[in-house]
Amino acid sequence: MAKIYKVLLLMLVLGSTLAFAQKFTVSGVVTSSETGEKLLGANVYLKGTNVGAATDADGNFSITADKGNYTLTCSFIGFEAKQMEINLNKDLSINFALKDYQFSLSVEVISNRAKERETPVAFTNIDKRDIEKRLGSRDIPLVLNTTPSVYATDNGGGAGDSRINIRGFNQRNIAIMINGVPINDMENGWVYWSNWDGLGDATSSIQVQRGLSAVNLATPSVGGTMNVITDPTKVSPGVYYKNEIGSGQFAKQTMFAHTGLMDNKFALSVGGVRKTAVGVVDQTWTDAWAYYLGSSYQINGNNRIELYAMGAPQRHGQRSYRLNMATFSHEAAKDNGYTDAMLNDPKLAERGLDYNANWNGVNPSYTGNQYWDGSQNARYSSTSIMERENYYDKPIVNLNWYSQLSDKFSLYSTAYYSGGVGGGSSPGSGMKYDRSIMQQVIDWNATIASNQSNVDTLDDGRIVKVAKAVHRNSVNKQWTIGLISKAFYKVNPDLNLSVGVDWRTATIDHYREIRDLLGGDVYLSKDNKFDVTQAQQVKGLGDRIAYDFTNTINWFGGYAQAEYTKHRWSLYGMAGVSMIKYSNENHFKQNPSGGVLTVESDNLTGYQVKGGASFRLTDLIDVYANAGFINRVPILDQVMDDQNSILVANPDNEKIISIEVGANGYFFGRILSLKGNFYYTSWKDRGVTRGVLNPDGTDGLVRISGVNSLHSGVEFEAAFQPAKYVRLDAAASFGDWKYTDDVSGNYTTTSGGAASIVNYNFYLDGVKVGDAPQFQAAAALSLMPFEGLTFQGDMLYSAKYYADFDPFGRSQQYFSNEQSWQIPDYTIYNLHFSYDVPVSIAGLNVTLFGHIFNLLDKVFVQDATDNSQYNGYYSNNPDRNGDGKKNNLDGMHTADDAEVFLGLPRTFNLGFSVRL
Repeated sequence: MAKIYKVLLLMLVLGSTLAFAQKFTVSGVVTSSETGEKLLGANVYLKGTNVGAATDADGNFSITADKGNYTLTCSFIGFEAKQMEINLNKDLSINFALKDYQFSLSVEVISNRAKERETPVAFTNIDKRDIEKRLGSRDIPLVLNTTPSVYATDNGGGAGDSRINIRGFNQRNIAIMINGVPINDMENGWVYWSNWDGLGDATSSIQVQRGLSAVNLATPSVGGTMNVITDPTKVSPGVYYKNEIGSGQFAKQTMFAHTGLMDNKFALSVGGVRKTAVGVVDQTWTDAWAYYLGSSYQINGNNRIELYAMGAPQRHGQRSYRLNMATFSHEAAKDNGYTDAMLNDPKLAERGLDYNANWNGVNPSYTGNQYWDGSQNARYSSTSIMERENYYDKPIVNLNWYSQLSDKFSLYSTAYYSGGVGGGSSPGSGMKYDRSIMQQVIDWNATIASNQSNVDTLDDGRIVKVAKAVHRNSVNKQWTIGLISKAFYKVNPDLNLSVGVDWRTATIDHYREIRDLLGGDVYLSKDNKFDVTQAQQVKGLGDRIAYDFTNTINWFGGYAQAEYTKHRWSLYGMAGVSMIKYSNENHFKQNPSGGVLTVESDNLTGYQVKGGASFRLTDLIDVYANAGFINRVPILDQVMDDQNSILVANPDNEKIISIEVGANGYFFGRILSLKGNFYYTSWKDRGVTRGVLNPDGTDGLVRISGVNSLHSGVEFEAAFQPAKYVRLDAAASFGDWKYTDDVSGNYTTTSGGAASIVNYNFYLDGVKVGDAPQFQAAAALSLMPFEGLTFQGDMLYSAKYYADFDPFGRSQQYFSNEQSWQIPDYTIYNLHFSYDVPVSIAGLNVTLFGHIFNLLDKVFVQDATDNSQYNGYYSNNPDRNGDGKKNNLDGMHTADDAEVFLGLPRTFNLGFSVRL
């Protein structure tokens, strides 16, 4: 019987091989004949069949079909289509150079993607192959760590809790865009990557433009811009399935289906993702879904509409608190200067690299429900309660219209919607804590017992257990709609003009609600000033407490831009203006007449001016320069205290000046490519708000500005491919980021009925900017020993890394000339492989892949905060040096007084994919 099985298997392999022996592949690259730009999303297909492909970010296409004679067609809106008769009796390589007789309107243009050897900015492209090769279903920013001056970490290790930093600026100052639409939070500029779980599976390419970038919208692109382009709809029909497993009981299934181009008019792609995990870090479990839809309809040769929709409903456990290093690892602590006496302190007991202080066990006899996402639900675990849990669903929908109105005039518009509801859990006051370690942990059992013992009689006669402490949700319910419209006019073959508008409005409800009564029957809250009776103040699961307000943001911007290309020169210049108005309606506070308290800012105006030039020294070498100035409106948090409905009068705008020069080139017949640039960015009038008392007795708010920093450095990239089977990529960045001035000033408040002057000082001159390494180096060696098999090893080195700190917290003289703790240098290695199984059975093409992250299991500090008041050894032992006095410099700016996240230990991701 065993022999029969072997014969059948051999026949199956031989039969399938013979069955597909007469299939051949035609592949190539599609470019613009005028600029040489590689075109993303061009349609290449065999006329009269459903066989075709869309080009990727490098302009590449590949089509496999039966042996025969075909008409190979290549088309892209804004370009003349080309056709070629081919005899597909062997593998063919055919390139297309399309004539740009109009405008190449596409998501690529609307997203302001930079063009090779033309756009004068520093940028890096990461195509779909690179994403699949290196990401391994981590949060999408982590694939960018081999890019110069980019630092991304998974933060506490929770799904979607990653962060990214470019040139020393955090993601509040980086413009993040999906298909040309900004997704930074309109209130504070942050990006919550858990909202975009699954985005990596739908991404066609990512372009990182460092510095002010070529984006002409009024976006927070100080450090840079991250443009994510999702997969265009496929020209040929097909199905894609991927199955993955990984560390922390990670399991993920992905499926996409494509109709292909139907009647040369309509195409539809849909996809879905299911992901679950227990988590590498303790209790950072995840329960997530994601969905994607992309469709296009070619109305005629000059008009096309596209619809994109994506979302990621998810729920996950978080590790939000950075801790003292010794809590994670005594060995790492000792390597960083801890003494034996410190490590023998019970408060610094070692808990392990996967320790998470944001949960604790609970007696399973407690069966109280929790309230979240609009309904009562059972806890995730009957034996534990998460202090910090996040849940959200925030879909985004884009409707794009490309129109070629004439040979010279083109119009693009996108209308978009993004909205959802979700939040995160946190403890209220009155909790019982286990204080045996430095980072106190909630004692759920003690809290429940305390609530259950607090029996009282309400005014209506009911005898109830009144909760002293409750677990609560901080809820964010929002919707945003916007319209971006850009018109392009070709004055002549050399000069292009563009004008555009950017309108957005967002309404965001913020409130806290009771998530868990923790053994109580009710909770009494006097937070709502409209609740005047006890009956109104009695709250249950899901009722709102603490705060309840609505912010509205109205945004309108416009720009004008000119681009000139002649012979070896490419130049561009743009100017833009934006007006922003913030308003707030507080549902828990009364105005003087007894109604709902409302405040509204003036129209706050900002503007930007930037331009650049590129000169092609030869066909393979170019140099460029750019400069810009941004006068930026402060974010909402620096204009108002929205929880208390207090406005800042006349807030100062921030000022950013940026200059950049660079060069790109190909050498030795394009075997070697090199990029290098220098940048200089000055950020002035960064501010913070402080509460004051107005002369009339009302609360007020002032904005203290004047904090200035300077970010400069050099960046390099190289790619060397001496043979088809080997490639070496490398990148390096050398930064010098520092604060440039001490800040002094005063403001007026009221004290005892009289005006009082409050003086302030911030000691920052010469202090290095923290939160990211100022020197980075990366290298990746790829080996392709034979067709379909790829091995890649990459190395990431980080140095000159200073711990994060609050510059407005350095208000004492002893901070003068003191740097924050310098995190030890570290190097980590990752390994990736993929293998395209050479035998296709019933049209199915199988790929095997795997990733090992932190291959050598390195213990390293990836995130740190200097001088922690919660977890710093000095903060909890003021006389650390034993001289009997509290010395302000005892233990400051050292490892033992910082709080950290260590990098994840060695992890893996394995799986297979099937394409039909």
